Amino acid sequence: MAFSRNIRRDKIKKRVRKNLSGTPERPRLTVYRSNTGMYAQIIDDLAGRTLVSASSLKDKKANGIPKIEQAKIVGQAIAEKAKAAGIEMVVFDRSGYLYHGRVKALADAAREAGLNF
Repeated sequence: MAFSRNIRRDKIKKRVRKNLSGTPERPRLTVYRSNTGMYAQIIDDLAGRTLVSASSLKDKKANGIPKIEQAKIVGQAIAEKAKAAGIEMVVFDRSGYLYHGRVKALADAAREAGLNF
């Protein structure tokens, strides 16, 4: 039986999420990466709700540019929205993806824009 990347990523994600949780003081910044876009959400796990979200598909500046640049735009957008909502400290959840490429670009852009994690 073939072992797909998504099954492997889900296993890693579950293993990491056992020890990682977002609180009202320090919510969780989670990342999702698809072939077409990049998505980020800041989630309060205790209340079970999304506080802030950003995506490369909704951001008009991210259309038609390389994926790494899209990730940087999403990172900046999520940080700006978070600061507007009064959120400065977050816990970074890479969702089983390697901290490399687009995931790293999003995280670095969010840090540069003022999020602490």
